[in-house]
Amino acid sequence: MCYTEHMEKKRLLPIGIQTFEDLRERDCIYVDKTAMIYKLATEGKPYFLSRPCRFGKSLLISTMEAYFLGKKELFAGLALERLEQDWTEYPVLKISFGGNSFERTETLISHINILLSDFEKKHDVAPIDKDNFGGRFAVLLEEIYRKTGKQVVILIDEYDKPILDALYSDCEEQNRQILRAFYSPLKDSDQYIKFLFITGITKVSHVNIFSGLNQLNDISLSEDFSSICGITESELEEYFKPEIEALSLKRKINYEETKSRLAKMYDGYHFAHDVEGVYNPFCLLKCFYFKDFGSYWFETATPTVLIKTLQNQPLVLSSLVNGRKARENDFMNYDPDSKNMLPVIYQSGYLTIKGFSEPRRIYTLDFPNMEIESGFLNVLLKKFAKVPDDDMGLAIDNLCDAIEARDTDKMLGMIQAAIADLPTIVKKDMCENYYESVTHLMFRLTGFNVVSELQSVCGRSDVILNTADTVFILELKMDKGQPFEEVADQGLRQIDENGYSQRFAVSGKTMLKICAVFSSEGKGMLGWKVK
Repeated sequence: MCYTEHMEKKRLLPIGIQTFEDLRERDCIYVDKTAMIYKLATEGKPYFLSRPCRFGKSLLISTMEAYFLGKKELFAGLALERLEQDWTEYPVLKISFGGNSFERTETLISHINILLSDFEKKHDVAPIDKDNFGGRFAVLLEEIYRKTGKQVVILIDEYDKPILDALYSDCEEQNRQILRAFYSPLKDSDQYIKFLFITGITKVSHVNIFSGLNQLNDISLSEDFSSICGITESELEEYFKPEIEALSLKRKINYEETKSRLAKMYDGYHFAHDVEGVYNPFCLLKCFYFKDFGSYWFETATPTVLIKTLQNQPLVLSSLVNGRKARENDFMNYDPDSKNMLPVIYQSGYLTIKGFSEPRRIYTLDFPNMEIESGFLNVLLKKFAKVPDDDMGLAIDNLCDAIEARDTDKMLGMIQAAIADLPTIVKKDMCENYYESVTHLMFRLTGFNVVSELQSVCGRSDVILNTADTVFILELKMDKGQPFEEVADQGLRQIDENGYSQRFAVSGKTMLKICAVFSSEGKGMLGWKVK
């Protein structure tokens, strides 16, 4: 094959490309979502969609922009070319908050002023009082409609970034008030609006942000649009078979094993119950580009929201890592005045829907895949335990060696070193949750099977660590001013009396019963006793 023929056959992956026109002109691979865009445009008007970072929200907005601008040539060969007959050009206002950091309210004010000024100049609309964001926006919509005779299309990307950037700071409330004023015309100016689509990571309560804009159709949990962002298993096979084959060849594994490993690493997101899961598109494309099963999401999506949330809320890891039961309102609506951290954790992409009980309307949330689980736990360990970044992998490897050798002194000694003192971000009355969470966290990162709060006949065991030939049953106790020996013996008796080991009696594995005793004063692990 000559060089020219090789270049003509080269398939381009749209990594980091967020502009639909650029993607199409470069002839990149495009997973066709345009049938869903047509369905949205013809069946309704005001929509809201929340999705995690790196799921293609900006590309979706850009595709909608090209469609409403009537750029038919960009949709050649796509579903919209066949579905749309008129291709009318509408005035489009695309608003994005993705390009700035809004930790300071002054930055948000400046950004909105620039946006409105640019729109006013483009559509020849005389500006009114520059500080009256709502009034200016309302006049802009009315004047565009009067001048063009056409309703306006409004596309808002990353609407919540000014809130997330200022999360738990004094500027958060100020930013909410400014956004509330800016968005206020979106309901009263309905007669001037053809289509309204708002995207973000979190769904902030409409009362706090959109003020009365209760007509928004939230499609975040809609079955019809669950895959509007992301790549499904069937789309993976349809669009990326050559890339799967190339990855298979590079990693020296067969095609089916390659697909299985892709699913374990990057699949597993469910944005409705009982629907096909979706892959994180950014991570999938990076995997194909480098031909390696790397952890790409955490390399680019710095989890500042996660860290801010965990610093502001009690750390109860067991409620996140063993499958969390929740009702829809528990994880879909972020209320700034609430102490519920679950909406931020779920909507940022660290948890996803794994199950649903129809009669009780209860969802089960858990990690979507191995990449997110490993990254999430590593972020927590770096923040809440004394393990240097450059020694993280080595420390976990050493812990694995100690577990496999049944060296309980080395195993618990490493945990003792990691939590020598209570971090300043954890309150003293939360130290019991902190110690249990970090202990579980370090064991979980080893890759062995770990369960917290496992139900037995008479109670719940604190931590169960299961290897190929050994079961470690750990009871974690606070000293509460009592002598170490007394507390340790009490913990070992509790393991026996509550029957924590009974379910493993027929496994043939060696059982080690351990009581680890912690300081109620936040001074770390005092010691342990093994039976």
